[in-house]
Amino acid sequence: MTFINVGEWLERREQLTPDKVGLVDSETASKHRRLTYRMLNQRARSLAAVFQEEYAVQQGERVAILAQNAPEYLDAFFACALIGAILVPLNIRLTINELTTILIDCEPRLLLHDATFQQQSQTIATVLGLQSSHAPQLRALASFPGADAQLAERARPFQSQDGEEIALILYTSGTTGTPKGAMLSHRMLTWNAINTQISWGVRENDITPTFAPFFHAGGLNVLTTPLYHCGGTVVLLRNSTPEAILETIERERCTIVFAVPTVFQMMQHHKAFATSDLSSLRFCVTGGSSCPLPVIEGYAARGLVFRQGYGLTEVGVNCFSLAPKDALRKAGSVGQPVFHSRARIVDEEGHDVPTGREGELLLAGPHVCSGYWRRSEATAEARLDDWWRTGDLVHRDEEGYYYIVGRKKDMLISGGENVYLAEVEQVLARHPAIYEVAVIPRPDPKWGEVGLAVIVPREQAELTPEEIVAYCADKLARYKIPRIFMFTDALPRNAMGKVMKAQLRTQFVTEG
Repeated sequence: MTFINVGEWLERREQLTPDKVGLVDSETASKHRRLTYRMLNQRARSLAAVFQEEYAVQQGERVAILAQNAPEYLDAFFACALIGAILVPLNIRLTINELTTILIDCEPRLLLHDATFQQQSQTIATVLGLQSSHAPQLRALASFPGADAQLAERARPFQSQDGEEIALILYTSGTTGTPKGAMLSHRMLTWNAINTQISWGVRENDITPTFAPFFHAGGLNVLTTPLYHCGGTVVLLRNSTPEAILETIERERCTIVFAVPTVFQMMQHHKAFATSDLSSLRFCVTGGSSCPLPVIEGYAARGLVFRQGYGLTEVGVNCFSLAPKDALRKAGSVGQPVFHSRARIVDEEGHDVPTGREGELLLAGPHVCSGYWRRSEATAEARLDDWWRTGDLVHRDEEGYYYIVGRKKDMLISGGENVYLAEVEQVLARHPAIYEVAVIPRPDPKWGEVGLAVIVPREQAELTPEEIVAYCADKLARYKIPRIFMFTDALPRNAMGKVMKAQLRTQFVTEG
């Protein structure tokens, strides 16, 4: 028995729908270039032959990439998958020191880069040559061969028996220490695609705008790879401004759009939101944090529905799904586990907790990663028998819907009471004068820790700490209500739109 590896997906799509447009590139000199599945397959196979013939890339070797989203990025992904090499997408926002640490860890044979990151890549290669015995060769995305039928014929695909070979290594943000590389196998990517299609109803005539960066799991695996698996169309954007997204949805008649809640919120408040033709959208997908009720209601007023999701790099980004029909009734829930997945909620001793009780979420299924690259201890710590510890605290209601309370470490202890910050943030975010908010712990001589809320008020809104405390009085226990309130123009966010709380702690706790 053999397993169809991810690199072979494009060949299968070419056999089934050769002239179907698989990729629309909206950021090229020839505006809105369209690539069919035949062209995508030949591009990937041509590049695979280059990797093998010019650089002698072998199965299991790493190919790193430092670049912005582009068709060539996807060429590199599928070319590596075809020959059994491992693509390592690099976060373009990291410093040279941070990138060097990652590359020393994964030891790539090749470092791919675009024009924007040519100088950084050359510097990194020089540093690696001095600091380690393994300096990668460099290759510019601009020099990729494109679709070359004769070259494509020379690619030598690898054969997989069970799909356990690694296709991607995605490094965690490293907020709690040295970055760890989560190993995503061909098996994991395939089952993530299957789960997405079954549980979300994704189909071959779906079209999505993709603007989340490919160096994050959400960019590649929420919709991009599932759509390539079933033969849909990806519209590639380089920028995620509300205007660009709304214009693309209208022009390309997109049917599904994925974004973090912050992006949907910015789209809702853009002047073009009310007049853009969004009638083609079947549903919106959001995750990363709970979607605020005003956003859900604002889109519902335009006839648009949300499918709330949940996932992690290590267990797949599409592990739960809240159906659009439940978006308002179960607001705040991530829904129920996807079709081919199992979930448990356990206490500190690993025992299952009853319905309604908070505990750590454990997941099991074919969508779980293979562990951390060269981190056997960290891998063992994350596993409980066949289950993967997510590190997220959740509870389940009597109908089987799951709710994220917060990270095990995203909490404070005030007067001996645990306060989960996500719960407090969700309450504050419903205040009509608050645009967005983040809560962080601050040391306190009496209580040990208290909450510090960093708030972005809505435009022209007047807001005082006393008003906020009064608003929370019947919604949160007293010990959960923040004691300190700071106001700012915007919250610092990473490329996926998540709030960088470490930066807030530096600004408002260390310096304040």
